Amino acid sequence: MRRTLLLLAAGALALTGCSASVGPPEVTFFGDGRTVDAKPIEYCDALLRSCDESPGSAVNLKVRAGKPVQISVPSEIGDTPWLVNVQYTNAKGELQPIKQQFFSPGDKLAYTATGSAPGDQLVVVEVQQLGAAYAADPAGNPLLDDNGNPQLVARAYWSLQVQPG
Repeated sequence: MRRTLLLLAAGALALTGCSASVGPPEVTFFGDGRTVDAKPIEYCDALLRSCDESPGSAVNLKVRAGKPVQISVPSEIGDTPWLVNVQYTNAKGELQPIKQQFFSPGDKLAYTATGSAPGDQLVVVEVQQLGAAYAADPAGNPLLDDNGNPQLVARAYWSLQVQPG
């Protein structure tokens, strides 16, 4: 009986260790029939007090002009404020202003990144997870957006470099 309890306890401990998440969350990018998982380039705690950097974590994906990139984030990101930045060129190859899409906590776990016109070529697609800290001026006053809301600071980001396919 005692040996059985010991084995059950050891098994439960092993299963608990296997189910715990290891490391920061990954973001999945899918485009033009290909998929790639990205680790964060920088990942900080919610208050931006402790950060880990992995500058070589940007991923590449071949995607033809006019094709979208679908983004899938785990609930660890989707349950917080997050946003997507999309940089692209038009059909003439001219770099266009960055498109940005913000998501409230629990709003979405996926997004489809596109340019503005059918022949646009995506260049960079970036996911940012926002933290509890606010951007501030040198005097410590929060920087406000056009609506008078404090600007949140990115606590983590994942980057996809799109290669023309």
